[in-house]
Amino acid sequence: MKLWLLRHGEAEPHAASDAQRRLTERGIREVRQSAEQLCGAGVQRVLVSPYRRAQETAQLVMQVTGLDCPLVTVDWLTPDSDPQWVINQFDDSAEVLLLVAHQPLLGELAGLLLHGHRGDPQSFRTAGLLALQGPAAMAGLMERGRD
Repeated sequence: MKLWLLRHGEAEPHAASDAQRRLTERGIREVRQSAEQLCGAGVQRVLVSPYRRAQETAQLVMQVTGLDCPLVTVDWLTPDSDPQWVINQFDDSAEVLLLVAHQPLLGELAGLLLHGHRGDPQSFRTAGLLALQGPAAMAGLMERGRD
């Protein structure tokens, strides 16, 4: 299994609610740059947070890369979601997935998958991208991808 973790691009500081914050012009540029790294990555499915900035990020990735795969909005990729719950949502397929979400979730999820615990979360800048691979999406069983 291979997981690509992508944090949304820079978002405007204020909106009617946190979930409604849009990408800034800088955020759009950041996402376009990160998306180029996904060209040819073989992504088979994109899972995305329902928050607007993540939705905009996922749409930009699809445009830049020309991905022709399912884009699925899931409510378990919000900033405060439980990373173990996220792991439990995956099956043991050899699928290549792209998750578009937020901090602190992505950092905690990456730390849990790499180290088997939440004590060493990974840092993610806006539009930060990390590839993980392993036999299954289980705590401590994945390593940084080589792509």
